[in-house]
Amino acid sequence: MDSPSDPSSDLPSDLPAQPPREPILTLPGALTAYIGLLAIIHAVRMALPPDLEYWTIELFGFIPKRYDSTLLATAFPGGAGAKVWTFVTYSLLHANLSHIGFNVLWLLPFGSALARRFGAFRFFLFMAVTAVAGAMAHLVTHEHGIAPMIGASASVSGAMAAAIRFAFVRGSFLSFRSGDADAAAQVPALSLMRALRNPRVLAFLGIWFGVNIIFGIGSISIGAEPGSVAWQAHIGGFVAGLVLFSLFDPVPRAPRDAASASSDDTADRVQ
Repeated sequence: MDSPSDPSSDLPSDLPAQPPREPILTLPGALTAYIGLLAIIHAVRMALPPDLEYWTIELFGFIPKRYDSTLLATAFPGGAGAKVWTFVTYSLLHANLSHIGFNVLWLLPFGSALARRFGAFRFFLFMAVTAVAGAMAHLVTHEHGIAPMIGASASVSGAMAAAIRFAFVRGSFLSFRSGDADAAAQVPALSLMRALRNPRVLAFLGIWFGVNIIFGIGSISIGAEPGSVAWQAHIGGFVAGLVLFSLFDPVPRAPRDAASASSDDTADRVQ
């Protein structure tokens, strides 16, 4: 009796191999490096003696009082140089593991998609720019504040805001229509005006602003006001990410009549 033939033997041998699909949950290298940097910095700082550990917070944390010339001068580590670098370096410091954990938790879906879309250089530059925006918002609202602000939440908020410009487009990572993470990160984005008219984007904005204003989960100020939340910095980073996304986006915008809206958009389909 003949044995059953192998089904694969009936397939043409010259068919092109299917390219491997990148799973949605696999982290891109740029995000892995960013999270690793946060973890290494925190581990090194925790190994320092208490006095030196807090000195690093004053040296690299964002302190609005550094820029206050109307009151008695207060000496902070770093001098004039710290007035520049702390607009970014504060975002690399965290109060504790829970603080890092919250930020990483939100970065996993939104930061992954953004890092795949932007590439490493644009991604790191974007995180720095949104950190600066968060620091500026904190400075405006805490003019004489002496408590150092630390945490990546302004940058994380910016990444979330940028990602929602394409997150709800059909085939993107929140549409749950694709298992290919690279392809899901490359769908054409909505313009800012179209995004602000999209019901899903508006719902996301409402929930995000509500949570941050009411509960303020994210960046933490340490010092005179232990445990207080710099929610204004979150908003500064978020608004910057939402508005400045197009300056960083390398993916060409689709024509208006061909651009996809939300995954449940009611646009006509070709029959």
